[in-house]
Amino acid sequence: MAEGTLAMANFVNHGRIDEDGVFVVAELSANHNHSLDVALESVRAAKKAGADAVKIQTYTADTITIDCDNQYFQIRQGTVWDGTTLYKLYKDAFTPWEWHQAIKDEVCGLGMTFFSTPFDNSAVDFLEGMDVPMYKIASYEITDIPLIEYAASKGKPMIISSGIATREEIREAVDACRRSGSEDITLLKCTSDYPAKAEEANLSTMDDMRESFGVRVGISDHSLGPVVAVCAVARGARVVEKHFILDRSKGGPDATFSMEPAEFRAMVDQVRIAETTIGKPTYFTTQEPIGHRAFSRSLFAVEDIGEGETLTRRNVRSIRPGYGLSPSAMQELIGKKASRSIPRGTPLSWDCVSQRSES
Repeated sequence: MAEGTLAMANFVNHGRIDEDGVFVVAELSANHNHSLDVALESVRAAKKAGADAVKIQTYTADTITIDCDNQYFQIRQGTVWDGTTLYKLYKDAFTPWEWHQAIKDEVCGLGMTFFSTPFDNSAVDFLEGMDVPMYKIASYEITDIPLIEYAASKGKPMIISSGIATREEIREAVDACRRSGSEDITLLKCTSDYPAKAEEANLSTMDDMRESFGVRVGISDHSLGPVVAVCAVARGARVVEKHFILDRSKGGPDATFSMEPAEFRAMVDQVRIAETTIGKPTYFTTQEPIGHRAFSRSLFAVEDIGEGETLTRRNVRSIRPGYGLSPSAMQELIGKKASRSIPRGTPLSWDCVSQRSES
């Protein structure tokens, strides 16, 4: 299910997000359809599809809500889960806690990172017993400051989805992490619609979050296809999280907005290409081999120039290739005397001329 509803390349299992790579997370969520075998098969498929991590969710229906069907607990907000109650949804969608270790063993055994979203303190305690390397806070828990403080007090990296939060609520969550002992914080831009529309992604929000809160940013994407994720990476996302499912036709609470393995693989490939296009700030230096600079313009003798002859705009021109002085030297060069004979087609250099201008 979507977390809470109503609601980097080549990483190791220490849980640090590499600043030089995008951390791609396959969210297993409820896409196991009550089968541990399906969950484990999904882990293996996520590895083949290029995921760096597999994330699950740690709650039970009783730890996240109560069994009540009055108007407050009915789902009727225009979501894919309308027509049921919160308790029934979570009862259907939760991942049994006794499965967690088997899933973790499979994930880590394949060289990926395993972590989870806790929804109350008991879930944090349980996950601490499993030595998870980081915690994810769901969009709809971002206002639960005591939960954030408790998870952050473990001193591990914190990833927080911002889906329903106001700017001030995001600040409160970030401050809660910092005062509780976690400085490694990643905020995920998240549109809390299931599925979400690409045109509602508002990815420029990531720029503002990065600058305003001094954190790493990423995307928790519920849209269909890879476009939003790839655009987010191009805009600086260091984490990409997408729901993962073996086969949408099998159904399930999150099936409609989850990616199948081939789709996930295609997204990862495009994300990696986007990474390489970003690179690092790079400018040509004069110390580098000339390479393509040979196709640029420079100053050449375009007539035979005798020793002592004056350089003029007739016998000197800016032309291709780029082996001579920069065209910006033209004004200084004109009027000087040739220090030696300069055949037509010779690239000009300062040792070709005397430094005495024509009187």
